[in-house]
Amino acid sequence: MSSMDKMWVSFASMGFLFIAMGLMYLVKNKLKNRFLKFILGLVAYILLFLGFITMVYIIFNPTKA
Repeated sequence: MSSMDKMWVSFASMGFLFIAMGLMYLVKNKLKNRFLKFILGLVAYILLFLGFITMVYIIFNPTKA
């Protein structure tokens, strides 16, 4: 994977983490519907997991120049 590809993957990973943060804020403080809270919480945790895994991949995978 080239350095530019790693940059775009890291941007996507940061986006996943940011969206997960926003969804968790929404679920914890703003929503009253239990079903919607569950669905959005599940999506937030999935995005959090994907963001974490891709960041670990980017950090520990060497770049081929």
